[in-house]
Amino acid sequence: MALFKRKTENPDKICALQTNRGDGGFSMNLLRYQSLVGGEEALYRQLRESVPIIDAAIVKLVRLCGGFTVECFDSTAQLQIDSFLRSVKVGAFGTGIDIFVNSYLEQLLTYGTAVGEILPVKSGKRIGALYNVPLSCLEFERDDNSPMSVRLCSKRGLDCVPIKMPEYIAVSTLNPEPGEFKGVSILRGLPFVSSILMGIYNSVGLNWERLGNLRYAVTYRPGNDSMDGAFAAERAKQIASEWTKAMENTKSGRISDFVAVGDVSIKVIGADNQILDSEIPVRQMLEQIVAKLGVPPFLLGLSWSSTERMSVQQADILTSELESYRRIVTPVIEKICNMQLAMQGFRCGCNVQWSTINLLDSVE
Repeated sequence: MALFKRKTENPDKICALQTNRGDGGFSMNLLRYQSLVGGEEALYRQLRESVPIIDAAIVKLVRLCGGFTVECFDSTAQLQIDSFLRSVKVGAFGTGIDIFVNSYLEQLLTYGTAVGEILPVKSGKRIGALYNVPLSCLEFERDDNSPMSVRLCSKRGLDCVPIKMPEYIAVSTLNPEPGEFKGVSILRGLPFVSSILMGIYNSVGLNWERLGNLRYAVTYRPGNDSMDGAFAAERAKQIASEWTKAMENTKSGRISDFVAVGDVSIKVIGADNQILDSEIPVRQMLEQIVAKLGVPPFLLGLSWSSTERMSVQQADILTSELESYRRIVTPVIEKICNMQLAMQGFRCGCNVQWSTINLLDSVE
């Protein structure tokens, strides 16, 4: 009988994250590394928070991409993969691969690059969870001799450590520029237009605060009588007291008359000023935003005049955009499913079948 029993490890325990940020020392080779995002990451995030129509457009693009099914060439494998897609853990509280794909696609559209990590269980017999990786946790390591050779590295403080098993990392880029590793966000070009739009909205708010909250000018003009001149200051105080009392009664919902003696005039301050018409400049800025995002105006609640033929053409253009996004995400889904099948001992492959995009009336 052994004196010390060997501690057995749970085979279904999920492996540790490779992309988790940790502490580390300083490396002098930081010039070889390139971040997946630049300084525009925070800008794009703030842009979605500041301009609701941009955030709504991205959310609608993700939802309009629709759902999908995975078809296997083996009936037993089909049952296994269907159960996996429904029950796989995503992040801390999510369940189902749809949550992972929606977050992955949203990250791709917002920042131009999306990263996900596959977490197998300790025994290696199945995939335990999926994780949407923040772009700030990873960097690319460049190879000066081979521009096609790139390694993913995880940040450890100021240092970068190459990931030991990159086969568990999925990376997708949207329209990368030649020679670049990271993709291009669909929000590129919108910060300037959005700043003008927010400036107009800010000015409108200030003008309404200034002109909408009425302020009054009460003027007392003493007459030519010597008595009026002698008691002008005293009468002005009485008028001010009565006016304040009348305004306080109005705030509390009571009707109160204002009675004054002498030549008293009351005018609304700013009543002659007119607020500038912001409809045309706001629409011009929104047209630029809608054109960049590729979402038809009627899907964003914009009641712009459009003919039936124009709406059909806009729907066709949006369909082609959604199909291009699907083509980028499809290899990631196939990689996850094929890895799950291989861990389960199946040698068959699988295909991703997306649902039909239908933006028109069912009769059409």
